[in-house]
Amino acid sequence: MNDDFSELESQLKALRPTPLRENFISRVEQAMSKPTPANDPEEKIIRPAQFRNRWIVGFGLAAAAAILLLVRTNFQAPATNNTMASVSPQPAAIGPVRVRDNAIQNTFVPAGNTQVVYDKRDEGLLFAENSDQPVRRIRSKTKETLNWKNPATGASLRVSYPSEQVELVPVAGQ
Repeated sequence: MNDDFSELESQLKALRPTPLRENFISRVEQAMSKPTPANDPEEKIIRPAQFRNRWIVGFGLAAAAAILLLVRTNFQAPATNNTMASVSPQPAAIGPVRVRDNAIQNTFVPAGNTQVVYDKRDEGLLFAENSDQPVRRIRSKTKETLNWKNPATGASLRVSYPSEQVELVPVAGQ
């Protein structure tokens, strides 16, 4: 095995790099002698004149935004409407509604409940008061919808409300 490496080493020692061409050396010298825009020291100087009028652009954008807000704002008082809403006609009954004997008529009965989590995020680690170890704060936003139905009239009622919950989960230290 050592013989194989000695042969390989002797072959590698025999290798020599090819000489460089004359035109290559002259091209490198020319490229190094002429300045490029990236190496030009004048290009690296920040001139104050370039930044002198930038605040005018910002002021103009702020003025345009203020004008847009004034145009979109309604300064007139809302018109008061003293008319009463008309009474809607009675809904047409499809058929008689059966009500159990023990059910109280004309009351709403719970018909369903849904809870949807629409945003849950990890807000990172923190040290809670009176705690020796860090806790992870997880914030979740939910929307809960409650449904009720009146079996006697067929009317239904739906109430939705958002809620936000913050959980502090202990983190086990290693």
